[in-house]
Amino acid sequence: MEEIKFLRDNTEVSGYIIPIGPVNLVFAKTNKGIVGCGAIDVIALEKFHIPAVKVKPSSGDSIHDIDELLKGVVVVVNSDAKEAGIHLDMTGEEAILSLL
Repeated sequence: MEEIKFLRDNTEVSGYIIPIGPVNLVFAKTNKGIVGCGAIDVIALEKFHIPAVKVKPSSGDSIHDIDELLKGVVVVVNSDAKEAGIHLDMTGEEAILSLL
């Protein structure tokens, strides 16, 4: 597992890349919620009132790294993330900014 710290709006965000066979599990965690690749179960996280969104890559079959996560497009939003102002078709970066 690789942890990558990066700043958005002067706030530190923790990004994670976990290799799983031929693909990576990629997600970013803020103090309010999670923005992740297609393997993240945002509906399960809703049961714990954790705002979470699923992002698809802007090109290609899967998200490989944090840069692709930030450039990807939000395709699933749980109700807690909707309350935070996140909606479909935002970029991963816009979703992260909404969760700061």
